Amino acid sequence: MKRLALAVALSTLPLSALAQAKGPNGGIVTVSDGHDVEMVSNGTELVIYLFDDDKKPTSGRSGARAIVQEGGKTTTVQLTPAAPNRLVGTLSAPLGAGARVVVSATLSEGHKVQARFTK
Repeated sequence: MKRLALAVALSTLPLSALAQAKGPNGGIVTVSDGHDVEMVSNGTELVIYLFDDDKKPTSGRSGARAIVQEGGKTTTVQLTPAAPNRLVGTLSAPLGAGARVVVSATLSEGHKVQARFTK
């Protein structure tokens, strides 16, 4: 019975939560449409690193954003492109354990990515 309950619980998790790994910048990495997307949060700074199909740094366009769900509240963080492959935004408070972040961005080559993270 315990195994069945565990299997059901794991099947309800988003695939991206199971696939998250540690990235080259020490953050959480997930894959969106073949592109690695890494999230690093340092205090109130949120940094998203973007990589192309070949795992090489790529840049994002303006208009990117992160939707943060934490403690029953949802906030939107505007992300600004920064060299060489970063999108940077400011959080109202540091992310706590269990915070969910959804990033939507368009890469410089025109590909759209949407990445989901759970801290």
